[in-house]
Amino acid sequence: MSSSAAPSPAAPSSSCPTVCAPLPVLGRDVTVPLVTGGEVTYAALDCAASAPALQRVWDDVAAYAPYYGSVHRGAGYLSQLSTDLFENARRTVAGFLGCRDDDQVVFTRSTTDSLNLLAAALPAGCEVFVFETEHHAALLPWRGARVTFLDAPRSPRQAVVALERALAGRDPHGPALVCVTGASNVTGELWPVRELAAAAHAHGARIVLDAAQLAPHHPVSVRDLDVDWVAFSGHKLYAPFGSGVLAGRADWLREAEPYLAGGGASRAVARRADGGVDVEWHDTAARHEAGSPNVIGAYAVASACKALTEAGFEALVAREEYLIRRVREGLADVPEVRVLSLFGDHAPRVGVLSFVVDGWNSSHFAAALSAEYGIGVRDGLFCAHPLLRTLLGSDPQAQGECGAPGASPGGKSLNAIRVSFGAGTPDEHVDRFVTACRELVRDGARWNYRTEDGRCVPDTSATPTAA
Repeated sequence: MSSSAAPSPAAPSSSCPTVCAPLPVLGRDVTVPLVTGGEVTYAALDCAASAPALQRVWDDVAAYAPYYGSVHRGAGYLSQLSTDLFENARRTVAGFLGCRDDDQVVFTRSTTDSLNLLAAALPAGCEVFVFETEHHAALLPWRGARVTFLDAPRSPRQAVVALERALAGRDPHGPALVCVTGASNVTGELWPVRELAAAAHAHGARIVLDAAQLAPHHPVSVRDLDVDWVAFSGHKLYAPFGSGVLAGRADWLREAEPYLAGGGASRAVARRADGGVDVEWHDTAARHEAGSPNVIGAYAVASACKALTEAGFEALVAREEYLIRRVREGLADVPEVRVLSLFGDHAPRVGVLSFVVDGWNSSHFAAALSAEYGIGVRDGLFCAHPLLRTLLGSDPQAQGECGAPGASPGGKSLNAIRVSFGAGTPDEHVDRFVTACRELVRDGARWNYRTEDGRCVPDTSATPTAA
Protein backbone atom coordinates (compact mmCIF):
# COMPACT_ATOMS: atom_id res chain seq x y z
CA MET A 1 0.00 0.00 0.00
CA SER A 2 1.51 3.29 -1.02
CA SER A 3 2.02 5.69 1.86
CA SER A 4 0.69 8.47 -0.32
CA ALA A 5 -2.49 6.48 -0.86
CA ALA A 6 -2.92 5.47 2.77
CA PRO A 7 -5.97 6.96 4.50
CA SER A 8 -5.34 9.92 6.76
CA PRO A 9 -6.31 9.44 10.41
CA ALA A 10 -9.70 10.92 11.14
CA ALA A 11 -10.34 13.28 14.02
CA PRO A 12 -10.66 11.51 17.38
CA SER A 13 -14.18 10.56 18.38
CA SER A 14 -15.66 9.16 21.54
CA SER A 15 -17.34 6.22 19.82
CA CYS A 16 -17.07 4.23 16.65
CA PRO A 17 -19.94 4.26 14.14
CA THR A 18 -22.20 1.23 14.29
CA VAL A 19 -20.93 0.13 10.88
CA CYS A 20 -17.61 -0.50 12.61
CA ALA A 21 -18.88 -3.35 14.76
CA PRO A 22 -16.27 -6.09 15.12
CA LEU A 23 -16.63 -9.14 12.91
CA PRO A 24 -17.57 -12.35 14.78
CA VAL A 25 -14.51 -14.51 15.47
CA LEU A 26 -13.88 -17.81 17.21
CA GLY A 27 -12.91 -17.52 20.86
CA ARG A 28 -14.72 -14.25 21.49
CA ASP A 29 -16.43 -15.75 24.56
CA VAL A 30 -13.54 -17.85 25.86
CA THR A 31 -12.72 -17.21 29.50
CA VAL A 32 -9.31 -17.74 31.07
CA PRO A 33 -8.27 -18.02 34.73
CA LEU A 34 -6.48 -15.17 36.48
CA VAL A 35 -3.64 -15.91 38.85
CA THR A 36 -5.26 -13.54 41.32
CA GLY A 37 -8.50 -15.56 41.26
CA GLY A 38 -11.58 -15.78 39.08
CA GLU A 39 -11.89 -15.75 35.32
CA VAL A 40 -12.20 -13.11 32.60
CA THR A 41 -13.02 -13.09 28.90
CA TYR A 42 -9.76 -13.49 27.01
CA ALA A 43 -8.53 -10.42 25.12
CA ALA A 44 -6.65 -11.72 22.08
CA LEU A 45 -4.32 -8.85 21.21
CA ASP A 46 -1.66 -10.79 19.33
CA CYS A 47 -3.34 -10.75 15.91
CA ALA A 48 -0.10 -9.85 14.15
CA ALA A 49 1.14 -13.34 15.02
CA SER A 50 -2.13 -15.22 14.43
CA ALA A 51 -5.57 -13.69 14.17
CA PRO A 52 -8.62 -15.57 15.51
CA ALA A 53 -10.50 -17.34 12.73
CA LEU A 54 -13.63 -15.59 11.54
CA GLN A 55 -16.81 -17.41 12.55
CA ARG A 56 -17.89 -17.18 8.91
CA VAL A 57 -14.75 -19.03 7.82
CA TRP A 58 -15.17 -21.74 10.42
CA ASP A 59 -18.81 -22.24 9.48
CA ASP A 60 -17.89 -22.57 5.80
CA VAL A 61 -15.20 -25.12 6.57
CA ALA A 62 -17.54 -27.11 8.84
CA ALA A 63 -20.22 -27.15 6.13
CA TYR A 64 -17.73 -28.51 3.59
CA ALA A 65 -15.99 -31.05 5.84
CA PRO A 66 -18.49 -33.92 5.27
CA TYR A 67 -17.88 -33.56 1.51
CA TYR A 68 -14.09 -33.73 1.78
CA GLY A 69 -12.47 -35.73 -1.02
CA SER A 70 -9.24 -36.08 -3.00
CA VAL A 71 -8.40 -33.25 -5.36
CA HIS A 72 -7.71 -33.39 -9.13
CA ARG A 73 -7.39 -37.14 -9.57
CA GLY A 74 -10.62 -38.61 -8.23
CA ALA A 75 -13.57 -39.63 -10.39
CA GLY A 76 -16.09 -39.73 -7.55
CA TYR A 77 -18.60 -37.02 -6.75
CA LEU A 78 -16.83 -35.81 -3.60
CA SER A 79 -13.50 -35.66 -5.41
CA GLN A 80 -15.04 -33.65 -8.23
CA LEU A 81 -16.72 -31.35 -5.71
CA SER A 82 -13.45 -30.84 -3.82
CA THR A 83 -11.55 -30.16 -7.04
CA ASP A 84 -14.08 -27.51 -8.07
CA LEU A 85 -13.94 -25.97 -4.61
CA PHE A 86 -10.12 -25.90 -4.65
CA GLU A 87 -9.89 -24.26 -8.07
CA ASN A 88 -12.70 -21.83 -7.27
CA ALA A 89 -10.74 -20.86 -4.15
CA ARG A 90 -7.80 -20.03 -6.41
CA ARG A 91 -10.00 -17.76 -8.50
CA THR A 92 -11.44 -16.09 -5.40
CA VAL A 93 -7.97 -15.32 -4.08
CA ALA A 94 -6.90 -13.97 -7.47
CA GLY A 95 -9.87 -11.61 -7.41
CA PHE A 96 -9.19 -10.56 -3.82
CA LEU A 97 -5.61 -9.67 -4.78
CA GLY A 98 -6.51 -7.92 -8.02
CA CYS A 99 -4.30 -10.27 -10.01
CA ARG A 100 -3.59 -9.81 -13.71
CA ASP A 101 -5.10 -12.27 -16.18
CA ASP A 102 -1.87 -14.22 -16.65
CA ASP A 103 -0.80 -14.31 -12.99
CA GLN A 104 -0.58 -17.59 -11.10
CA VAL A 105 -1.95 -18.22 -7.61
CA VAL A 106 0.02 -20.91 -5.80
CA PHE A 107 -1.26 -22.28 -2.50
CA THR A 108 1.50 -22.72 0.09
CA ARG A 109 1.75 -23.24 3.84
CA SER A 110 2.45 -19.62 4.86
CA THR A 111 4.15 -16.37 3.89
CA THR A 112 7.47 -17.92 4.87
CA ASP A 113 6.81 -20.89 2.60
CA SER A 114 5.75 -18.58 -0.24
CA LEU A 115 8.92 -16.50 -0.09
CA ASN A 116 11.10 -19.59 0.13
CA LEU A 117 9.31 -20.95 -2.96
CA LEU A 118 10.05 -17.73 -4.84
CA ALA A 119 13.66 -17.80 -3.64
CA ALA A 120 14.02 -21.30 -5.08
CA ALA A 121 12.66 -20.01 -8.41
CA LEU A 122 15.10 -17.10 -8.85
CA PRO A 123 16.98 -17.13 -12.14
CA ALA A 124 20.73 -17.77 -12.03
CA GLY A 125 22.71 -14.69 -11.03
CA CYS A 126 19.69 -12.91 -9.58
CA GLU A 127 20.41 -10.02 -7.23
CA VAL A 128 18.10 -9.46 -4.26
CA PHE A 129 17.55 -6.14 -2.49
CA VAL A 130 15.89 -6.16 0.90
CA PHE A 131 15.62 -3.68 3.77
CA GLU A 132 16.97 -4.76 7.15
CA THR A 133 13.56 -3.88 8.56
CA GLU A 134 11.93 -7.01 7.12
CA HIS A 135 10.57 -9.97 9.04
CA HIS A 136 12.96 -12.93 9.01
CA ALA A 137 10.62 -14.65 6.52
CA ALA A 138 11.66 -12.00 4.01
CA LEU A 139 15.27 -11.60 5.16
CA LEU A 140 16.48 -15.19 5.21
CA PRO A 141 15.25 -17.16 2.15
CA TRP A 142 17.66 -15.53 -0.34
CA ARG A 143 20.84 -17.26 0.78
CA GLY A 144 21.55 -18.63 -2.70
CA ALA A 145 21.46 -15.18 -4.30
CA ARG A 146 23.58 -12.05 -4.14
CA VAL A 147 21.83 -10.04 -1.46
CA THR A 148 22.09 -6.33 -0.72
CA PHE A 149 20.69 -5.34 2.67
CA LEU A 150 19.51 -1.74 2.90
CA ASP A 151 19.61 0.25 6.14
CA ALA A 152 16.38 1.06 7.95
CA PRO A 153 14.85 4.22 6.45
CA ARG A 154 13.39 6.91 8.66
CA SER A 155 10.66 8.00 6.24
CA PRO A 156 8.80 6.52 3.28
CA ARG A 157 10.61 8.89 0.94
CA GLN A 158 13.97 7.85 2.35
CA ALA A 159 13.07 4.23 1.62
CA VAL A 160 12.43 5.01 -2.03
CA VAL A 161 15.61 7.07 -2.39
CA ALA A 162 17.69 4.34 -0.73
CA LEU A 163 16.33 1.70 -3.08
CA GLU A 164 16.91 3.88 -6.15
CA ARG A 165 20.52 4.44 -5.13
CA ALA A 166 21.10 0.74 -4.48
CA LEU A 167 19.63 -0.25 -7.84
CA ALA A 168 21.39 2.47 -9.83
CA GLY A 169 24.71 0.64 -9.89
CA ARG A 170 23.44 -2.74 -11.10
CA ASP A 171 23.32 -4.18 -14.61
CA PRO A 172 19.73 -3.42 -15.69
CA HIS A 173 19.76 -6.43 -18.03
CA GLY A 174 20.44 -8.98 -15.27
CA PRO A 175 17.67 -10.42 -13.07
CA ALA A 176 16.99 -8.65 -9.80
CA LEU A 177 14.31 -8.80 -7.12
CA VAL A 178 13.26 -6.35 -4.42
CA CYS A 179 11.47 -7.76 -1.37
CA VAL A 180 9.50 -5.35 0.82
CA THR A 181 6.79 -5.49 3.44
CA GLY A 182 3.46 -3.74 3.04
CA ALA A 183 3.08 -3.06 6.77
CA SER A 184 5.70 -3.64 9.43
CA ASN A 185 5.06 -6.52 11.82
CA VAL A 186 6.81 -4.45 14.53
CA THR A 187 5.58 -0.87 14.12
CA GLY A 188 2.52 -1.44 11.95
CA GLU A 189 3.64 1.40 9.66
CA LEU A 190 2.57 1.31 6.01
CA TRP A 191 5.37 1.21 3.45
CA PRO A 192 5.35 3.09 0.10
CA VAL A 193 4.86 -0.05 -1.97
CA ARG A 194 3.67 1.62 -5.16
CA GLU A 195 6.63 4.00 -5.21
CA LEU A 196 9.09 1.21 -4.41
CA ALA A 197 7.62 -0.89 -7.23
CA ALA A 198 8.06 2.02 -9.65
CA ALA A 199 11.69 2.43 -8.55
CA ALA A 200 12.35 -1.30 -8.97
CA HIS A 201 10.84 -1.46 -12.43
CA ALA A 202 12.66 1.68 -13.55
CA HIS A 203 15.93 -0.16 -12.90
CA GLY A 204 14.92 -3.46 -14.45
CA ALA A 205 14.14 -5.24 -11.17
CA ARG A 206 11.05 -7.08 -10.03
CA ILE A 207 9.39 -6.75 -6.64
CA VAL A 208 7.63 -9.12 -4.24
CA LEU A 209 5.30 -7.75 -1.59
CA ASP A 210 5.18 -9.40 1.82
CA ALA A 211 1.52 -8.69 2.59
CA ALA A 212 1.28 -10.83 5.72
CA GLN A 213 0.45 -7.78 7.85
CA LEU A 214 -1.16 -5.67 5.14
CA ALA A 215 -3.74 -7.98 3.58
CA PRO A 216 -5.80 -8.48 6.79
CA HIS A 217 -6.15 -4.71 7.24
CA HIS A 218 -6.13 -2.98 3.83
CA PRO A 219 -7.08 -3.93 0.27
CA VAL A 220 -4.14 -5.28 -1.72
CA SER A 221 -4.14 -5.12 -5.52
CA VAL A 222 -1.28 -6.66 -7.47
CA ARG A 223 -2.40 -4.67 -10.50
CA ASP A 224 -2.82 -1.29 -8.78
CA LEU A 225 0.37 -1.52 -6.74
CA ASP A 226 2.19 -2.87 -9.82
CA VAL A 227 4.05 -5.53 -7.84
CA ASP A 228 5.25 -8.72 -9.48
CA TRP A 229 4.31 -11.07 -6.63
CA VAL A 230 2.48 -10.93 -3.34
CA ALA A 231 2.69 -13.37 -0.44
CA PHE A 232 0.48 -13.72 2.63
CA SER A 233 -0.63 -16.21 5.29
CA GLY A 234 -4.09 -17.54 6.02
CA HIS A 235 -3.60 -17.53 9.79
CA LYS A 236 -3.16 -13.76 9.78
CA LEU A 237 -6.17 -13.31 7.48
CA TYR A 238 -8.62 -14.84 9.98
CA ALA A 239 -8.35 -18.37 8.55
CA PRO A 240 -6.98 -21.43 10.38
CA PHE A 241 -3.31 -22.39 10.35
CA GLY A 242 -1.52 -24.15 7.51
CA SER A 243 -2.39 -22.15 4.40
CA GLY A 244 -0.68 -19.39 2.46
CA VAL A 245 -0.49 -17.82 -0.98
CA LEU A 246 2.12 -16.76 -3.50
CA ALA A 247 0.49 -14.91 -6.40
CA GLY A 248 2.03 -13.14 -9.35
CA ARG A 249 3.97 -13.50 -12.56
CA ALA A 250 4.19 -16.99 -13.97
CA ASP A 251 7.42 -16.96 -15.96
CA TRP A 252 10.01 -17.43 -13.18
CA LEU A 253 7.77 -19.98 -11.50
CA ARG A 254 7.18 -21.85 -14.76
CA GLU A 255 10.89 -22.02 -15.59
CA ALA A 256 12.05 -23.12 -12.14
CA GLU A 257 12.41 -26.65 -10.89
CA PRO A 258 9.34 -27.67 -8.86
CA TYR A 259 9.52 -26.52 -5.26
CA LEU A 260 8.70 -30.10 -4.25
CA ALA A 261 9.04 -33.09 -6.56
CA GLY A 262 6.13 -35.51 -6.54
CA GLY A 263 2.63 -36.32 -7.64
CA GLY A 264 0.53 -33.40 -8.78
CA ALA A 265 3.54 -31.41 -9.97
CA SER A 266 4.25 -33.86 -12.78
CA ARG A 267 2.26 -34.25 -16.00
CA ALA A 268 4.03 -37.41 -17.22
CA VAL A 269 6.78 -39.70 -15.86
CA ALA A 270 8.66 -42.43 -17.74
CA ARG A 271 11.63 -44.66 -17.00
CA ARG A 272 14.64 -44.43 -19.27
CA ALA A 273 16.69 -47.33 -20.53
CA ASP A 274 19.67 -46.14 -18.49
CA GLY A 275 17.65 -46.46 -15.29
CA GLY A 276 16.83 -42.78 -14.93
CA VAL A 277 13.47 -41.04 -15.08
CA ASP A 278 12.12 -38.54 -17.56
CA VAL A 279 9.62 -36.08 -16.11
CA GLU A 280 7.35 -33.57 -17.79
CA TRP A 281 6.36 -31.02 -15.18
CA HIS A 282 3.22 -28.92 -15.18
CA ASP A 283 3.67 -25.28 -16.15
CA THR A 284 0.65 -24.14 -14.13
CA ALA A 285 0.48 -23.42 -10.39
CA ALA A 286 0.34 -27.20 -9.88
CA ARG A 287 4.08 -27.29 -10.68
CA HIS A 288 4.76 -26.04 -7.15
CA GLU A 289 1.88 -27.79 -5.35
CA ALA A 290 3.14 -31.37 -5.27
CA GLY A 291 1.30 -33.85 -3.09
CA SER A 292 -2.32 -33.82 -2.02
CA PRO A 293 -3.16 -30.14 -1.57
CA ASN A 294 -4.58 -28.59 1.57
CA VAL A 295 -8.03 -28.11 0.09
CA ILE A 296 -9.59 -27.10 3.41
CA GLY A 297 -6.85 -24.53 3.94
CA ALA A 298 -7.35 -23.09 0.46
CA TYR A 299 -11.12 -22.97 0.98
CA ALA A 300 -10.65 -21.25 4.34
CA VAL A 301 -8.43 -18.58 2.80
CA ALA A 302 -10.97 -17.98 0.04
CA SER A 303 -13.76 -17.75 2.61
CA ALA A 304 -11.78 -15.14 4.56
CA CYS A 305 -11.18 -13.17 1.36
CA LYS A 306 -14.92 -13.16 0.67
CA ALA A 307 -15.80 -12.19 4.23
CA LEU A 308 -13.43 -9.22 4.30
CA THR A 309 -14.55 -8.06 0.88
CA GLU A 310 -18.21 -8.24 1.85
CA ALA A 311 -17.57 -6.45 5.15
CA GLY A 312 -15.94 -3.64 3.19
CA PHE A 313 -12.41 -2.47 3.78
CA GLU A 314 -13.55 1.14 4.14
CA ALA A 315 -15.51 0.22 7.27
CA LEU A 316 -12.78 -2.14 8.52
CA VAL A 317 -10.10 0.53 8.13
CA ALA A 318 -12.30 3.15 9.86
CA ARG A 319 -12.82 0.88 12.85
CA GLU A 320 -9.14 -0.03 13.04
CA GLU A 321 -8.06 3.63 12.98
CA TYR A 322 -10.51 4.25 15.79
CA LEU A 323 -8.94 1.46 17.88
CA ILE A 324 -5.43 2.70 17.06
CA ARG A 325 -6.36 6.14 18.35
CA ARG A 326 -7.76 4.69 21.58
CA VAL A 327 -4.58 2.74 22.22
CA ARG A 328 -2.19 5.54 21.29
CA GLU A 329 -4.05 8.15 23.28
CA GLY A 330 -4.25 5.82 26.27
CA LEU A 331 -0.55 4.96 26.19
CA ALA A 332 0.37 8.63 25.70
CA ASP A 333 -0.92 9.23 29.24
CA VAL A 334 1.74 6.85 30.61
CA PRO A 335 5.11 8.67 30.43
CA GLU A 336 7.02 5.44 31.06
CA VAL A 337 5.75 3.93 27.80
CA ARG A 338 7.62 4.59 24.54
CA VAL A 339 5.94 3.49 21.31
CA LEU A 340 8.44 2.39 18.65
CA SER A 341 8.37 3.96 15.20
CA LEU A 342 10.52 4.39 12.11
CA PHE A 343 8.45 6.98 10.26
CA GLY A 344 7.13 9.03 13.18
CA ASP A 345 4.06 9.10 15.40
CA HIS A 346 1.70 10.28 12.68
CA ALA A 347 2.67 7.75 10.02
CA PRO A 348 -0.28 5.70 8.71
CA ARG A 349 -0.29 2.21 10.20
CA VAL A 350 -2.30 -0.94 10.72
CA GLY A 351 -3.34 -2.19 14.16
CA VAL A 352 0.15 -3.17 15.30
CA LEU A 353 2.11 -1.21 17.93
CA SER A 354 5.29 -2.15 19.77
CA PHE A 355 6.54 -0.37 22.85
CA VAL A 356 8.90 -0.49 25.80
CA VAL A 357 8.18 0.43 29.41
CA ASP A 358 10.81 2.11 31.52
CA GLY A 359 11.90 -0.09 34.41
CA TRP A 360 10.16 -3.21 33.10
CA ASN A 361 11.46 -6.41 31.60
CA SER A 362 9.17 -6.92 28.59
CA SER A 363 8.58 -10.60 29.36
CA HIS A 364 7.56 -9.68 32.90
CA PHE A 365 5.16 -7.01 31.64
CA ALA A 366 3.57 -9.34 29.08
CA ALA A 367 3.28 -12.13 31.66
CA ALA A 368 1.51 -9.81 34.08
CA LEU A 369 -0.91 -8.67 31.36
CA SER A 370 -1.82 -12.29 30.75
CA ALA A 371 -1.86 -13.68 34.28
CA GLU A 372 -3.52 -10.73 36.01
CA TYR A 373 -5.74 -9.28 33.27
CA GLY A 374 -6.37 -12.07 30.75
CA ILE A 375 -4.73 -10.11 27.92
CA GLY A 376 -2.63 -11.86 25.30
CA VAL A 377 0.17 -9.80 23.72
CA ARG A 378 3.62 -10.70 22.43
CA ASP A 379 7.04 -9.78 23.80
CA GLY A 380 10.54 -10.22 22.43
CA LEU A 381 12.02 -9.42 19.02
CA PHE A 382 9.13 -10.49 16.75
CA CYS A 383 11.34 -12.31 14.21
CA ALA A 384 12.75 -8.95 13.14
CA HIS A 385 16.06 -8.72 15.00
CA PRO A 386 17.83 -6.15 12.79
CA LEU A 387 14.83 -3.80 12.95
CA LEU A 388 14.58 -4.10 16.73
CA ARG A 389 18.30 -3.38 16.98
CA THR A 390 17.69 -0.10 15.16
CA LEU A 391 14.54 0.84 17.07
CA LEU A 392 15.92 -0.02 20.52
CA GLY A 393 19.43 1.23 19.95
CA SER A 394 20.86 -2.00 21.36
CA ASP A 395 21.78 -5.50 20.29
CA PRO A 396 18.82 -7.86 20.73
CA GLN A 397 19.70 -10.52 23.26
CA ALA A 398 18.27 -12.53 26.12
CA GLN A 399 16.79 -10.51 28.95
CA GLY A 400 17.78 -10.62 32.59
CA GLU A 401 15.96 -12.44 35.31
CA CYS A 402 12.22 -11.94 35.63
CA GLY A 403 11.39 -8.87 37.64
CA ALA A 404 14.63 -7.10 36.72
CA PRO A 405 14.39 -4.10 34.39
CA GLY A 406 14.77 -5.25 30.77
CA ALA A 407 17.62 -2.95 29.90
CA SER A 408 21.27 -3.18 29.03
CA PRO A 409 23.96 -1.65 31.27
CA GLY A 410 23.69 1.50 29.17
CA GLY A 411 20.00 1.80 29.99
CA LYS A 412 18.66 0.74 26.58
CA SER A 413 15.85 -1.76 26.28
CA LEU A 414 16.73 -5.19 24.95
CA ASN A 415 13.26 -6.35 23.90
CA ALA A 416 9.82 -4.94 23.30
CA ILE A 417 6.10 -5.62 23.82
CA ARG A 418 3.68 -5.78 20.88
CA VAL A 419 -0.06 -5.26 20.94
CA SER A 420 -2.01 -5.99 17.76
CA PHE A 421 -5.67 -6.15 16.88
CA GLY A 422 -7.95 -6.55 13.91
CA ALA A 423 -11.43 -6.92 12.48
CA GLY A 424 -12.70 -9.02 15.39
CA THR A 425 -11.35 -6.93 18.27
CA PRO A 426 -14.02 -5.34 20.50
CA ASP A 427 -13.57 -1.94 22.16
CA GLU A 428 -13.50 -3.52 25.61
CA HIS A 429 -10.33 -5.45 24.84
CA VAL A 430 -8.26 -2.41 23.90
CA ASP A 431 -9.72 -0.42 26.80
CA ARG A 432 -8.81 -3.20 29.22
CA PHE A 433 -5.30 -3.27 27.75
CA VAL A 434 -4.79 0.47 28.26
CA THR A 435 -6.15 0.30 31.81
CA ALA A 436 -3.91 -2.65 32.60
CA CYS A 437 -0.82 -0.83 31.31
CA ARG A 438 -1.60 2.18 33.48
CA GLU A 439 -2.15 0.06 36.58
CA LEU A 440 0.98 -2.06 36.09
CA VAL A 441 3.17 1.01 35.63
CA ARG A 442 1.56 2.82 38.58
CA ASP A 443 1.14 -0.03 41.05
CA GLY A 444 3.41 -2.80 39.83
CA ALA A 445 2.50 -6.45 39.41
CA ARG A 446 0.17 -7.97 41.99
CA TRP A 447 1.84 -11.37 41.83
CA ASN A 448 5.34 -12.76 42.06
CA TYR A 449 6.97 -14.10 38.90
CA ARG A 450 9.94 -16.32 38.18
CA THR A 451 12.07 -17.18 35.16
CA GLU A 452 11.37 -20.51 33.47
CA ASP A 453 13.07 -21.47 30.19
CA GLY A 454 13.98 -17.85 29.63
CA ARG A 455 10.46 -16.50 30.12
CA CYS A 456 8.62 -14.90 32.99
CA VAL A 457 5.80 -16.99 34.44
CA PRO A 458 3.65 -16.59 37.56
CA ASP A 459 5.19 -18.22 40.61
CA THR A 460 2.26 -20.36 41.70
CA SER A 461 4.01 -21.30 44.91
CA ALA A 462 4.18 -17.67 45.98
CA THR A 463 1.67 -15.28 47.43
CA PRO A 464 0.49 -12.03 45.84
CA THR A 465 2.86 -9.06 46.17
CA ALA A 466 -0.05 -6.83 47.16
CA ALA A 467 -3.45 -7.33 48.72
